[in-house]
Amino acid sequence: MSRIRVGVIFGGRSSEHEISLRSALSIMSAMDPARYDVVPIGITRNGRWYLYENAIAMLREAVERVGELSPDAAPVGLLPQPGANLLISLEGDRPVLLADNGLDVVFPVLHGTYGEDGTVQGLLELAGIPYVGSGVLGSAAGMDKDMQKRLCRDAGVPVVRFHCLERAVYQREPALAARMADELGYPVFVKPNALGSSIGISKVKRGQDLAAAVQDAFQYDRKVLIEAGCEGREFECSVLGNSDPQASLPGEVTVEHGHDFYSYDSKYLDPHGASFKIPAQLPQPVSSRIRDLAVAAFKALSLRGMARVDFLATRDLGKIYVGEVNTIPGFTSISMYPKLWEVSGLPLPRLIDRLIDLALEDHRERAALKVTADLKPPS
Repeated sequence: MSRIRVGVIFGGRSSEHEISLRSALSIMSAMDPARYDVVPIGITRNGRWYLYENAIAMLREAVERVGELSPDAAPVGLLPQPGANLLISLEGDRPVLLADNGLDVVFPVLHGTYGEDGTVQGLLELAGIPYVGSGVLGSAAGMDKDMQKRLCRDAGVPVVRFHCLERAVYQREPALAARMADELGYPVFVKPNALGSSIGISKVKRGQDLAAAVQDAFQYDRKVLIEAGCEGREFECSVLGNSDPQASLPGEVTVEHGHDFYSYDSKYLDPHGASFKIPAQLPQPVSSRIRDLAVAAFKALSLRGMARVDFLATRDLGKIYVGEVNTIPGFTSISMYPKLWEVSGLPLPRLIDRLIDLALEDHRERAALKVTADLKPPS
């Protein structure tokens, strides 16, 4: 059998650019070269697409030294129409189709805006190419924390109490943020509505610190969430599947080394910022409850392929809330999504196989749907 030609897209215009590079490095290093012909496509911080050779060595250097992609590669683009050869070369004066460079499937390893939010998924839909992960609707809903929480809440999935604040409203009525926080009760968490990796998030313990936290979050988004705090324990659970999603064993995150919450610093900068119990040491009923809620949240958002569901729980585990759903979870060396599947019996190479199989399966099912109706003229 011929190898499957997989376009791995990484980098991007998001503030999570460097995390994407780390995830792509892990994924491509684990892909079976006997099964896959990998086409590494990097998107620089300014949004330019490049086709990279020796991508694994390049990514190692990018991660270790500069944290971003170099434009020293062949510029390419993706035609937004179905066809056998989708990649085009942008070198020279005129675009040229790249011969023998068609893609069988795409693995978007893009975290955050312009990649995880439905934008790239829409391009791939127009191009008629299978891709790993959720579609346009699920990706957009998963990225928008306000909509995500509303959909989960309406489906009966418990979420912490929250308020959403728009920048224009806040500028007209800055006292509104204080009223929202007072109603929720301190401490509260202030976060950009559509961003990941804990970027722009602040834990606010007193009213006099609220305005600075809100203004910081508004640097990243036009909508900001103010959430009630849940002092207790944090868990994460991985979900895999399409119409019949399955949940991994849960894992527990414990913040350490003086960090007040699971921030960007404690995740990626401080090697001692957090510890993990994989799997979490939980009573069976609690573990089952978390897994059931993870699948329920996955279905509530119409997700496909994969997601990591993060949970907040009171210390006595009497109340468990879905904190956030990530439709393109991290695949770095410390990321919980692949680690949780590994302890659940699915190591990373097999997990990648399964994700690509799910992408091809989902594409076949959608391609079989009728796009026009056989309407009879009125008699």
